[in-house]
Amino acid sequence: MTILIGYLATLGVYFCIYNIFSIGLNIQFGYAGILDFTVITFMAVGAYMAGVGSLAPAQPGTQIYYILGLSLPWPLAFIMGAASAGILGYLVGLIALRRLRSDYLAIVTLAAGSIIYGLVGNNTKLFDGYEGLVGVPQPFNGVLNLTPNTYDLVFMIFAAIIMGLLWFLANRLYKSPLGRAMRATREDLDVAEAFGKNTYRIRMMAMVIGAVFVGIGGVLTIWFITALAPAGWGPSETFVIWAALIVGGMGNNKGAVVGSFLVAVLFNEATRFLPSINGFPSLIPEIRNICIGALVILTLRFRPQGVLPERKAKFFELPLSNSRASLERETVVAGGEE
Repeated sequence: MTILIGYLATLGVYFCIYNIFSIGLNIQFGYAGILDFTVITFMAVGAYMAGVGSLAPAQPGTQIYYILGLSLPWPLAFIMGAASAGILGYLVGLIALRRLRSDYLAIVTLAAGSIIYGLVGNNTKLFDGYEGLVGVPQPFNGVLNLTPNTYDLVFMIFAAIIMGLLWFLANRLYKSPLGRAMRATREDLDVAEAFGKNTYRIRMMAMVIGAVFVGIGGVLTIWFITALAPAGWGPSETFVIWAALIVGGMGNNKGAVVGSFLVAVLFNEATRFLPSINGFPSLIPEIRNICIGALVILTLRFRPQGVLPERKAKFFELPLSNSRASLERETVVAGGEE
């Protein structure tokens, strides 16, 4: 029973984390139409910076190298990771958003992610290269001294609280004037500019806010698994986040939640605990990828708007006949007064 609770708590943590990833991508693409194909890189930067903020300085002779090592308390490390992801989003936006749109924007973000991946992996002085960070301290665990399964349950509650706060902020953003300006920019950038909107500034804000959200998901990731290496944030992980948003429904945070459950939890994470088949160690991972790809294809074919599509705003409109009748009455009255 304890093992089952730990298993379900682990899936719950991943559900919360992927919700945060999907909501962050939804702010960038679903709100503002930014094709960010390096979204997982923001997760990695947030995770790495929170990790080196939490860890003690690297000890000589251990063959483990990383920058900083500040031994910060978890709230400061949390802020450090989220802010680092936002700064990276701003830097990528400076290059990609001012002059590029659509496919060209997507290519630049993909190239930026590939450069950062190679830089981190080949430079062992940053985050220990392809070996990655290990032994990252977990919040609360040193104080509460819980068993692993009990700690997973506590961390799931902690991740759910963070996810709930970010969900609230994302919905407030959607309904705000800035959110409406983002969606106007998404629908037609030229028309938004014609109405005096600074579309570069609007898209930059969406890029940075979405990067901060994804960076927070990265902080929770490295705290939960206590380690992170470049193998854990490759292009396939970006595909999973995009698949969750496409299946759930773009522009709708509820759709992002549904997509996270269907793709990230049900297909991607739950299947990791299945035992491997003798003689075919990579069969289950390949089947997992096939299932996710098939789900995306079926969604695009039969319901391209997603399971829970974005609800379009409706505005009250007077019937044309009544408007004409009212105009005629006003004309008659005006003529009589004359």
